[in-house]
Amino acid sequence: MSRIVLHLLLLFVCLAAGRDATAQPAAKKVRLGIQSNNIGFLPFHLAYHKGYYREQGIDLETIFMATQAVNAAFVRGDIDYSAAINGVIQTIVRGNSARILAVAIDRPLISLIARKEIRTAQELRGKKIGGSTPGGTATLMADTALKHLGLQAGRDVTIVPLRENRLAALDSVAVDAALLGVPENILAVDRGYNELLFVGDIVNFPQNAIGVATRRIQENPHEVYGMVRAALRALYFALEPRNRDEVISIVMKQWKLSDRRIASEMLRQFNRGMARDLMAKPEGMQLMIDLVREDSKVTQPFSLAQVVDYTFVEKARRDLGSSR
Repeated sequence: MSRIVLHLLLLFVCLAAGRDATAQPAAKKVRLGIQSNNIGFLPFHLAYHKGYYREQGIDLETIFMATQAVNAAFVRGDIDYSAAINGVIQTIVRGNSARILAVAIDRPLISLIARKEIRTAQELRGKKIGGSTPGGTATLMADTALKHLGLQAGRDVTIVPLRENRLAALDSVAVDAALLGVPENILAVDRGYNELLFVGDIVNFPQNAIGVATRRIQENPHEVYGMVRAALRALYFALEPRNRDEVISIVMKQWKLSDRRIASEMLRQFNRGMARDLMAKPEGMQLMIDLVREDSKVTQPFSLAQVVDYTFVEKARRDLGSSR
């Protein structure tokens, strides 16, 4: 091969590489605050592992923090998106401009789990129940669960707000029962504790969302759409039966599990409560808005339109070829 031809080939390779670099700019760093590691966040984690965010030009950093820390960071602008649906609603009812764009869970994936010697709801009288931090989903759900069982918080039982692992509090006998999400409820039952109630069986109550400040919607609509589209694509992937083994493997990787049976049960429980097409039922969303508003001591009513914006998820549904 002549030296001239070799130089031309090298020039062609360099030009082609330059065009590829121009066509695929570096992904933009985006921060998502998540308040726990339960299976309800599966679409977000699955989208990350499948590379769907990167395909949208997003380099997603998931930051795990307590609910109150997520809320504070979201208000300050230290994180770009919040998965703490109750915190986003709290932000809105307190006068900040934000919206919920998508919802992963339509029914709470929470169980009321009691110590081994407590087998009925009536045996909870005079006992302590572990909830979450004030304003957290488990704390908001405690009253609903207890009313369903004919009990009243503060009169019949004491709700103990816990920042740390509620299963550990149950193990140490710091509480007599606790509201546990997935996979803690599965692990607790495996240890011989008793599930008195699966809260998702009695109420529609959305959890685990994509929330964002309205300013970001206005300034970065392409990025906002990419966040929603990646999560919806991941949800559709998870619902496809032929993908089940791969999804279970990703669950095991994300949650650092060695037991495939537990991962399979986590996926089953996710399917019990997932919000199809990432849109929660209106009545459940309104219930949550009202509960968070009351918990925040805000008397002014808020409608769905003031809190939720499904336009991005609806566009993603059309683009991905889905219909409700």
